Amino acid sequence: MWKTIGSFLHRLASPKYFFQISGKLVPWLAGLTVILLVSGLYLGLFVAPPDYQQGESYRIMFVHVPSAWMSLFVYVFMATLSAIHLIWNIKLAEVMVRGSAALGASFTFLALATGSLWGKPMWGAWWVWDARLTSELILLFLYLGYIALVSAIEEPRMAARAGAVLLLVGVVNIPIIHYSVEWWNTLHQGPTVTKFGKPSIHVTMLVPLLLMALAFQCYYFTVALLCARTELLERERRSAWVREMLAGSEAAVDLPRSG
Repeated sequence: MWKTIGSFLHRLASPKYFFQISGKLVPWLAGLTVILLVSGLYLGLFVAPPDYQQGESYRIMFVHVPSAWMSLFVYVFMATLSAIHLIWNIKLAEVMVRGSAALGASFTFLALATGSLWGKPMWGAWWVWDARLTSELILLFLYLGYIALVSAIEEPRMAARAGAVLLLVGVVNIPIIHYSVEWWNTLHQGPTVTKFGKPSIHVTMLVPLLLMALAFQCYYFTVALLCARTELLERERRSAWVREMLAGSEAAVDLPRSG
C-alpha cells in the first residue's frame, strides 16, 4: 500500500504527469463546485429558517464562514507545500504555492468584507480591533507580503525560498486566529460548528453551511490547478514533453483539413 502511494506521489511530482492528471480533474472539480454552490445557496437562502436573534442578516454567514475557513486552509496548505519544496526541492510544490497566493488573499479579503457587513447591524460598527478580526487582517497582509516578495525577486529559486520562509514564519498566526475567541474576551462569535458535543447551530443551517464550505474548497482547487497548469507551461515551455504536446495538438487540428 505504502509502496503504491509512494509511487503515485513520485509520478505526481513529474510535471508531465501532473499536467495530464490535473487536466482531467479540473472539469470534474468545476462541475462539483457548481452543484455544491447552487445547492448550498438554495438551502441557505430559501430553506433555512431565520435566526431567532439575528433574523435574516445571519445568512451572510453562508459566505463569510466558508471564506474564513478557506483563508486558513489555503495558508496552511501553502506553508506545507513550501516546506516540501524546501526539503525535497519539488518544483511543482512551489508552482502550486504561486497559484494559491492570490486565491488565499481573496478568501481572506472576502471574509473581512462580509464580516464587516455583518458587524455593522450586530455591533453598530463596520470594524472593531477585535482579536479575531485583527489577526485575520494580519493574515491578509501575510498573503500580500508573499505576493510582493516573490514578485520583487527576479531569480526564481531565490524568490521561492524567500517566499517559503515568510509563509513558514507566518504559520504562527493561524492558531492565534483559530483560538482567539477562546483565549481573549472578544466580540466575535465563538465556535458553533465544531461544538459537536453541544451543537449551537441547527441542522437546517449546518447542512447548507457545510455545502458552501465544500463548494469553496472545490472552487479553490479548480482555480489553483488552472493557475498551476499555466505557470507550469510557462516554466517548461522549452521541455520536450511540452513540445510533443503542442505538436500533437497541432496535428489534431490539421487532421480534419487533410480529410
